[in-house]
Amino acid sequence: MAVMKLRAAAALVVMGATIQACKSGETPRGIASTVAPAALAPVPANTGASKRPVFVRGPSGGAAVAPFIASELAKGRSGHYGVLVYVGATWCEPCQGFHKAVAAGDFDEMLAGVRMLEFDLDEDREPLATAGYSSELIPLIALPKQDGTASEHRIEGSIKGPDAVRQNLMPRLRAFLQGQAAG
Repeated sequence: MAVMKLRAAAALVVMGATIQACKSGETPRGIASTVAPAALAPVPANTGASKRPVFVRGPSGGAAVAPFIASELAKGRSGHYGVLVYVGATWCEPCQGFHKAVAAGDFDEMLAGVRMLEFDLDEDREPLATAGYSSELIPLIALPKQDGTASEHRIEGSIKGPDAVRQNLMPRLRAFLQGQAAG
């Protein structure tokens, strides 16, 4: 019941985000539906895996992204860490805010043991689109499929402003991850 209320509140926030989001297209998709993801396997105790979320820069310069993502998923399964794909841009205020919040430890508990495979929309647009990571808004946080291509499970965009991460991204990401774990 609490998850349903959180999703309903997050949906309202998503609608508000369409007004001030970093656009790379026309309309947002909001919170994804649920699935039981191998990509977000919990970190078992004493595995040596980092509990803090980390950004890992994906290939750039036009290189294909799906093979890299699939390889990271395989490493995650054996290394007991989760994998999410993150697409941002240097000019995107919510993207910068998200990076700062992760660096400050604001997402340590929520994203414990998760590697964020990072891509820049401006540098990596074509290879991302080829792998299905096109988005109408950024930041994009997506759950990859085992072959490294994008699943339909994603959140896109955020509002701008000093409290955007706390008031918009954190609740939506929490609901997204809870929904994935429940699936």
